[in-house]
Amino acid sequence: MTRPARHRRTLISAVSLAALVALWETALRVGWLPSNLVPLPSQIPGVLWAEVLDGIWLDVVLSSLSHYSIGLVIGSVLGIAVGMAAALLPRFDAAHSWLARLLRPIPPLAWIPFAIIWFGVTETAAAFIISIGVFWINYFTSYSAVRAIDDGYYEVARAFGQGGFSARLAKISLPAAAPGILGGLRAGLGQGWMTVVAAELFGIPGIGQRMMEASGLLATDVVVVYMLTIAALYALFDFLFMRIQRRVLRWQQ
Repeated sequence: MTRPARHRRTLISAVSLAALVALWETALRVGWLPSNLVPLPSQIPGVLWAEVLDGIWLDVVLSSLSHYSIGLVIGSVLGIAVGMAAALLPRFDAAHSWLARLLRPIPPLAWIPFAIIWFGVTETAAAFIISIGVFWINYFTSYSAVRAIDDGYYEVARAFGQGGFSARLAKISLPAAAPGILGGLRAGLGQGWMTVVAAELFGIPGIGQRMMEASGLLATDVVVVYMLTIAALYALFDFLFMRIQRRVLRWQQ
């Protein structure tokens, strides 16, 4: 995509977002929407500033970032490792394929009772829930990326005396599967944030708990503040990851 096309696309997206916010504000002020259930967009900056001044915003964001980061790292590392191992080792793939098919459809939230039983109402429990959701995304993207590699590359490697597992992994599998693996990591960033709120609903300090407290008081403006906070944090993480991804895959250009 050319630079003018990117700028035009960005402008259209910004105008569409501004129009949606303006329509939202207008609908509330003219009475099309109930003002006691939906907050005015113009109120959100003031509510955010009040949360920041009270120290609540920073506390809950840091709490969520803590178990989000732990769950993201554990789920990503294990997902990539197990997915690549299954793609490269047929016996291992056969040994666990039925187990993967059995466990994959179970949503991360279904593990909450076991998380509480095993770890208590702790950040470890939240990280456990987050890691499950991130694990499966990275598992299947890594598995598919490695399986999609042309067998001809492995034949060439064997012809040059690089047929060992370590050599194939370092010189063929990882470089060739890198775009798919990084795509899974990027999807995992979003999945992790989607799971954070649910993982905190059972009493663990963080954004999700603050949102539940606010909803119980019908403070929908506070709820929207933290919804936008999650969106902003994901956008920041995604932006930084894309910059790293471009550097890692620079050799493909």
